Amino acid sequence: MTALRTISSRLLLLQRPCTWSCQKGARATCRLPYTPDRAHATSALQRQRGGASLQTRALGISACRLKSTDDLSSSSSSGFSEEEEDFLEDSEVEELFQQQVPAGIGEGQHRVFIIHPDVKWGSRKQHLTTADLMMAEAEGLVNTLENWTVVDKMILSTKTPEKKRIFGKGNFQTLTDRIRQTAGITAVFVNVERLSPLSEREFEEVWGFKVFDRYSVVLHIFRCNARTKEAKLQISLAEIPLLRSRLKNEMANLDQQGGGSRYIGGSGETLYEVQHRLLKEREMKIRSALEKLRKKRHLLRAQRKHREFPIVSVLGYTNCGKTTLIKALTGDSGLQPRNQLFATLDVTVHAGQLPSHLTVLYVDTIGFLSQLPHQLIDSFSATLEDIKHSDLLIHVRDISHPETVNQKVNVLNVLKNLQIPDRLMNSMIEVHNKTDLVDNYQSAEPTALPISALEERGLEELKKAMEEELLKSTGKQILDLKVNLSSPQLRWDCESVRVTGLHTLEVWNDSVCVVKCVCSFTAGCTKRPPFRMCR
Repeated sequence: MTALRTISSRLLLLQRPCTWSCQKGARATCRLPYTPDRAHATSALQRQRGGASLQTRALGISACRLKSTDDLSSSSSSGFSEEEEDFLEDSEVEELFQQQVPAGIGEGQHRVFIIHPDVKWGSRKQHLTTADLMMAEAEGLVNTLENWTVVDKMILSTKTPEKKRIFGKGNFQTLTDRIRQTAGITAVFVNVERLSPLSEREFEEVWGFKVFDRYSVVLHIFRCNARTKEAKLQISLAEIPLLRSRLKNEMANLDQQGGGSRYIGGSGETLYEVQHRLLKEREMKIRSALEKLRKKRHLLRAQRKHREFPIVSVLGYTNCGKTTLIKALTGDSGLQPRNQLFATLDVTVHAGQLPSHLTVLYVDTIGFLSQLPHQLIDSFSATLEDIKHSDLLIHVRDISHPETVNQKVNVLNVLKNLQIPDRLMNSMIEVHNKTDLVDNYQSAEPTALPISALEERGLEELKKAMEEELLKSTGKQILDLKVNLSSPQLRWDCESVRVTGLHTLEVWNDSVCVVKCVCSFTAGCTKRPPFRMCR
C-alpha cells in the first residue's frame, strides 16, 4: 500500500502546475495539464494493484483530465471557456445588425418561384453537376427558411447569362408568362451567384415581385440563424454590397421622378451621397469591431498554443455531417446537429481524446456552398482564419450525395481562396461520411477514410490517422518510460519537457513503474532525462 501511495503521488507530480503563476492560481497559463481529480486516479490504481502478477495496469490519468467530465462537456461548446469577450456591447451589435436591413432579408415568409438558368456552353457552364441537381439545392436553400415555401420552379436554358435579362427574348417571355400564371407568388428566386443591380431592377419592374439571388437567400439564412456577436457582425458586413446595389436601384427610381439628384437642406449633399456616406460609416464601424474580434481570436489561439493542445479543424460542404462527427469524436452531449443547410455559423471548439491520451481541440467551422461570391467568404474571414492556424484539417464529405465530387471541388476552391498553407493541404485527411446511406460502398480514393458519424463506425481508424499526422506536425513523441519513483528529479519535465498525456502501463515493484506519455521537448533542452525509454 505504501508503494501504491508513492506511485500515485510521484506520477501526479508530472501533472501539477509547474510555474510560479500556477501556484498563484493562474492555471490557464500553465504549460502542463492540470489534474483536479487526484483521489479518483489514486483509487483506480489501488483497485488494479490487488494481484501479485505483474500484468499491465491502467492509471486513470491523462491530459483529458483538465477538468471534471461535466465541466469539460459544459465548456466545450463555448470554446473551452473561450466565451465571447465584451469587445462590443450587445446593444451596439444589435443596432448594427438591425440597421439598414436589405429589403426582403429577414422578412417573415415568402411563397417562392425558382428559376434556374441552365447555361449550355461557355465559361459559366457547369461540368460536374446537372441543372436538376442545382435546382434541388436551390429548393433546399428555400426550404431551410421557416415559412418559406416553393410554389413552382422552372429550368430554362440560356446562351447569354451575362445580359441584363439573362435569357433571350423568347425564353424571357415564356418565363414571364409562367410567373404571371402561377397564383400566390410573393418572390422570385433566380438561382445565380449574384444579380447585377440593373438585372434585379429590371426583373422586379417586369414581374412585380421581390427578386432574390443565391447571395441574398444565403444571407437570409445566415440572418435567421445568427445567435452570437461574431455571426451578427460578419453577416452585417456581408450585407453591405447588397445594400449598395439596392441603393443604386432606389436612386435610379428617384432620378426618374426628378428627386434623386436634389440637395438636402444646406448640407450640399444629394440624397444618394448622404445614404452612401451613412453606409460607409456603418461599414467602417463593423470592420473596426471585426478587427477587435480578429485580435481576440488571435489571443485565444495563442492560449491554446501555450497549452499545447493540437487544433484539428473539421470542414466541408454544408450539411455534410461535421457537427455530428465532432459529437461522435468527443461525446459532447451539448452538440445538437441539425439536418439543414448552414446550421453552424459560429466557429466552436470541442475537446476530444486520441488513443495516446493526447487531448485535441476540434474546431467546428461554417459549411461551404457552391456559387457564392468571394465577398461572402471574406466577411467571415475573422472566424475562418482559425483554419489557417490549425495543426490538421479534416475534410468531411457526404459520400451519399449525388453531387459529392462537385462539392469536393467547391470546398478545395474555397480553401485555395483562403490561402491555406501547403503543409495543411498536403496533410489534410479526407473522410467519406454517411457510408450507411450507400449500398455496397466502395471508395475510388484509397487514401480516404470511410465512416458513419451517426452510427459511429470507422472512428477508431480516423483517430489513429489523426494521431499519426498530429505527431508529425507538432513534433510530439509517444514514449514508454521506465520511471524510478525514488528519483528526486521527477520534476525534470517541468523545466525541459512538456507532458500532454500520461498513462501507467506497468508497475514493476515498489520503486519502478512504466508510463506511456506524449512529450514535446522544449527548445534548447540539453538535460538528459532521468527516465529510461523502454524498447
